[in-house]
Amino acid sequence: MIPVSIVIITKNEAAILGRCLKMASFISDDIVVVDNGSTDGTLKIAEAYGCRVYHKSWDGYGANKNKGVALARYEWILSIDADEIADVQLINTLHGLTFDNPDVVYDIQFRSYFGDKLIKYGTWGRDHHRRLFNRTRVRWSETEVHETLLLPPGTTVKKVGGYLHHYSVQNIKECDKKAMHYARLSAIKYLNAGKKSTFFKLYFSPVFGFLVSYLFRLGFLDGLEGMDIALMLYKNTRLKYHYLKLFEEGKYLPSGKLPAPKKLVVEY
Repeated sequence: MIPVSIVIITKNEAAILGRCLKMASFISDDIVVVDNGSTDGTLKIAEAYGCRVYHKSWDGYGANKNKGVALARYEWILSIDADEIADVQLINTLHGLTFDNPDVVYDIQFRSYFGDKLIKYGTWGRDHHRRLFNRTRVRWSETEVHETLLLPPGTTVKKVGGYLHHYSVQNIKECDKKAMHYARLSAIKYLNAGKKSTFFKLYFSPVFGFLVSYLFRLGFLDGLEGMDIALMLYKNTRLKYHYLKLFEEGKYLPSGKLPAPKKLVVEY
């Protein structure tokens, strides 16, 4: 094994967690699972793979990841999600690293799936994320959604060989649900950051995002799934600025239930 702790946050991930942990167990002998009230078989699966499981209240994606980082045995952290599976090439690459420079952060390529179909184009087709880092130098931002690693000056980012295979959504219904969920969280994040919902962002940004994913990045080559992903991007962008506008006008509190726009073009 290598001197790296793997940190995973979970809530009701039994459907795929076993596949994730099976490959993770070839990387590290310290897998930390931070769970937020799972009611399915998530905890039993984690315990069966020898994970150290901690029950923590939900304070946001970045905050809960930082809780897991603090509980890790090693200084080097590999952060993965329960629906992400390391492949053999990535495992071999990680075993070949020296881990002698804490100022290096490693960027990992992703292969994303819609159901069981590999998405090769569009926004998902070029996905990669910084996930391997030394906790003495780096930590997660604690925004409401789309957390990022806070990199100090002097950090070097290196790419590694291999992939994390990301099984993001199983069907259109789940795709739609995620678009709405992340739109709300993004609106709260923007509100707290002082961003505004302008006319351009509300009406042109969703269309631009759709065109970039579906046409400019060749999402149409992924067939129906490419269209679904581009439409999800459209809906997410439209909703987050719609919700932000409602927050700005004081019509809804971030903790309240939010209606969708009456004229939201995309329907699933």
